[in-house]
Amino acid sequence: MPRLLTGNRLETGDVLWWAGSDWSLHLRDAVAVDDEGEALIARLLPQERINDLVLIDVDATPDGWRPRSTRERVRAVGPSVRPDFALPSLPVEAI
Repeated sequence: MPRLLTGNRLETGDVLWWAGSDWSLHLRDAVAVDDEGEALIARLLPQERINDLVLIDVDATPDGWRPRSTRERVRAVGPSVRPDFALPSLPVEAI
């Protein structure tokens, strides 16, 4: 099962996804880290740019990544209290 690395930008709280060489606001840009995930967290953690680094389980779908947990699907969409702020990475209906 694929795994993605996600976290939050320290300055703004934005949800970020590891895109291979840097971070993206969009789930569609994320790359699977699988077995390299723990080493990647160990390398990025001391930089203190991104907090709450976590590996999440996802499913690959024809439309892109789909987080397995409801919590991560909500994080991918954007604030649940303001659907007008939703990100185009994952449709609100996907929650």
